[in-house]
Amino acid sequence: MSDWLIYRGAGAPHDGIEHLPPPPPWRDFDGGPLVAPPAALDPSSERRLGVQHREASHHRPGETERELVNAALYLRRPLLVTGAPGSGKSTLAHSVAYELGLGRVLGWPVVSRSTLRDGLYDYDAIGRLQDLQIARAAPAIAEGAAAAGPDPTDEPGGGIGRYIRLGPLGTALLPAARPRVLLVDELDKSDIDLPNDLLNVLEEGEFRIPELERLAGSAPEVEVLSDDGTRVTVRDGRVRCRAFPFIALTSNGERDFPAPLLRRCIHLHIPVPDKERLAAMVRAHFGEGAAERYEAVIDRFLDREPGDVRAVDQLFNAIHLTQRAGWTDEDEEETRRRLTAELMRPLDRTR
Repeated sequence: MSDWLIYRGAGAPHDGIEHLPPPPPWRDFDGGPLVAPPAALDPSSERRLGVQHREASHHRPGETERELVNAALYLRRPLLVTGAPGSGKSTLAHSVAYELGLGRVLGWPVVSRSTLRDGLYDYDAIGRLQDLQIARAAPAIAEGAAAAGPDPTDEPGGGIGRYIRLGPLGTALLPAARPRVLLVDELDKSDIDLPNDLLNVLEEGEFRIPELERLAGSAPEVEVLSDDGTRVTVRDGRVRCRAFPFIALTSNGERDFPAPLLRRCIHLHIPVPDKERLAAMVRAHFGEGAAERYEAVIDRFLDREPGDVRAVDQLFNAIHLTQRAGWTDEDEEETRRRLTAELMRPLDRTR
């Protein structure tokens, strides 16, 4: 394997990110003081991360996939990943995070109503107003001011930091020693304006929070909540990265993107896997010898009419059910064939 590859796609963690060369001069960012690494996850989040890591450890990218992931890492550019549903687009982001030790993947699932601000931060102005009204009224109602608890207006910026939470994109752009991994999932589902709205943030590696900028003179440093659930400091209302995050923008190909966005991205198209790659994926999930044992199921998955769409998950479901049900005798063979056909029904057919 070539020595230049930082991400190798081998499914095992390593310290390759420490050997990532400096960025090109035009992609070198100068964010403020480094933020602390994310705190430990709660047990339920840790379990979810464990499931994601197991899935990522089974991902076996092809040569082009590995090379373009590394191109995005070297050039500090987003990776636009296209391909059919179930081809492994989202899993790729988790594979990069797992192998390079970059922590939890910051996920931004895009829908038709998503806006740039959803990804950057949220400001609960109504909640802040209500809390201020309660805090100011409490001393007059309680017997003493001490009974009312701390006054949020005594905090920097009048306590505004309590009501601001960075989104996944905003958290990914915090100044950190190592890049975070951000998955912007199904960008093609977005409103027509979102891809264009992303251009400046992806190019400059920064964004501003107007609610904090207006207070920069009296409160230059304000603590806000990150997408990780930790408190981080925002200075002068501006967030600017140091290590540009690894950003995977996924698309099922339902729409075209504007040329300015394409210019800022490395484009990776993941093709429908052939038999050799499917066999490797089956071995990774079900152990050595599984590809040979379930060759007939793999062949059935590949046997499709032109234009039929199937996801690899359907193949895994069929094999798993075959394993767990323990179908072995001839009487059950028809059941296995029938259910396998149902589980691997083309996604673009409803009957």
